[in-house]
Amino acid sequence: MKRLTKEWAYGKDVNALVLRLVMGLSMFYGHGLGKMNVLFGSGEINFPDPLGIGMTLSIGMAVFAEVLCALLVTVGLFTRLALIPLIATMAVAAFIVHGGDPFGKIELSLLYLAGYVGLLFIGPGRFSVDHIIKR
Repeated sequence: MKRLTKEWAYGKDVNALVLRLVMGLSMFYGHGLGKMNVLFGSGEINFPDPLGIGMTLSIGMAVFAEVLCALLVTVGLFTRLALIPLIATMAVAAFIVHGGDPFGKIELSLLYLAGYVGLLFIGPGRFSVDHIIKR
């Protein structure tokens, strides 16, 4: 049993690494870059304003989470802090923006939300910048 434990000693850390890479990069490339182009492009901004703070601030907060925070999660720097805006953004997307939509429209936001909450609990793992700084 001792050998099995030693062989799987990095299991949680590998899981955290895989989750960070998949969740961070897919958010960045699949969602963040497009919103960043809308925010900094020359065209008119047409974005949901679910919190009543204005379209520009709403998309700005989404870009902050989906670009900067997603990249921080990917490399594992300030991971738990970077997860908070991502969790909030996905909760707003799932329960407010798509709250009345069919499950198929809510599903992706819920999957991201579950992954980010899971990462919040397990932490960035050994293969992260946070771990290097901590040492």
